Amino acid sequence: MDRNLTLLTDFYELTMANGYLKSGVADTIAYFDMFFRRVPDQGGYAIMAGVEQLVEYLNNLHFSDEDIAYLRGRNCFCEEFLEYLRNFKFACDVWCIPEGEIIFPGEPIVTVRGPVIQAQFIETMLLLTINHQSLIATKASRMVRAAKGRAVMEFGSRRAQGGDGAILGARAAYIAGAVGTACTITDLQYGVPALGTMAHSWVQMFPTEFDAFKAYAQTYPNACTVLVDTYNVLKSGVPNAIRTAKEVLEPMGCRMKGIRIDSGDITYLSRKAREMLDAADMPDCKIVVSNSLDEYLVRDLLGQGACIDSFGIGERLITSRSEPVFGGVYKLVAIEDKNGTILPKIKISENVEKITNPHFKQVWRLTDKADGKYRADVLTLRDEVIDDTQPYLLFDPMHTWKRRPTVNFTARPLQVPLFEKGVCVHKPRDIEEIRAFCLSCQDKIWEAVARFENPHPYYVDLSQKLWDIKRDLLEQNQF
Repeated sequence: MDRNLTLLTDFYELTMANGYLKSGVADTIAYFDMFFRRVPDQGGYAIMAGVEQLVEYLNNLHFSDEDIAYLRGRNCFCEEFLEYLRNFKFACDVWCIPEGEIIFPGEPIVTVRGPVIQAQFIETMLLLTINHQSLIATKASRMVRAAKGRAVMEFGSRRAQGGDGAILGARAAYIAGAVGTACTITDLQYGVPALGTMAHSWVQMFPTEFDAFKAYAQTYPNACTVLVDTYNVLKSGVPNAIRTAKEVLEPMGCRMKGIRIDSGDITYLSRKAREMLDAADMPDCKIVVSNSLDEYLVRDLLGQGACIDSFGIGERLITSRSEPVFGGVYKLVAIEDKNGTILPKIKISENVEKITNPHFKQVWRLTDKADGKYRADVLTLRDEVIDDTQPYLLFDPMHTWKRRPTVNFTARPLQVPLFEKGVCVHKPRDIEEIRAFCLSCQDKIWEAVARFENPHPYYVDLSQKLWDIKRDLLEQNQF
């Protein structure tokens, strides 16, 4: 990361940090969890993304002379605090659920332990990084599922909220299953395949549509896909594509790779275009469609019998237009006293879903041995171990009378270390490895959990020990 993003933080992180120092509690060891309360689009699952960028940010935390000068000019920070920032060295422990894994509401997807002055400060960028990419990865996953094995391409750069929104959004979409992106710099920086052919302006630049297709075919004979809806898809575009294939490409020993339709009644046009291509002995010519698509339109098009081989999806993917917020939050869950004893902390609200789960925790995933599907997650105290050789009693933390013993499962902890006392212990993964891991994780979700409407709730339960601590804190804070 070339840019210094240290001050990409909410101002109150700095005012609190200054206050912690002046109050003598800056070195108190605190535990914070990042979690989210609800899956966007009322979905059944989300995808963890943005971990590599979080690591980059934490590795580059420093306050430049310009940063210090700016803060001094605000006239609200003591010199002792500014000197602390000048000599700042990140010293926290950080754990997270690996990038590409499936995540669910209520579970800590990132945990930070360290001096409160530091653990508090990184909140904004941590949330920004994980929230954004998890949002886009989750949206892309829905679209890829709707496409039922057909390729989904991310085409939304021009509608993204800024450069980072385009670049990192394309990265997140690829992790979740998109096959590539129109965003060239994302290919350069992250290895996400850049894809694209022509715009309507290319067709308009030439005397005729055929001249435009011919010029493109001569330039790219082995990768020729033409845009057929500039004038009239069925009367002009598809016939000229066929003519280009027969008169230009086939004499060169090449085949027309595809046509793209970007407007009109996609179902009708794609079916008629398929008939015309097949009649011209071009069954291998693919049909690509675009035009403000989302998962519901993709599903409906295929349900109506549209003949589509791949989808180019732009604004509704890169902005997650239907619900453009991934509501991850960052809450204090424990501190340590001078003897190193962990003291759990809880946030209480009349809104039940905003009551936090206290203490230093681990997330365990129980997987069914019979079918390999994810069965449930359990939040435990960090030093608890779930023995998968024995039956385990699951119970609903909201409706505690709902209890079910579970057997024939494997249990594994999800959180892994990123930093130990400020030293990065994370091993970077190639984006193809992250993508393959993400796709394998998605295969382990039950269909009922993955459906778009009214998904079956996935169980995220508490261990008995953790529930007892939470209940005691709730009772202690009754007014």
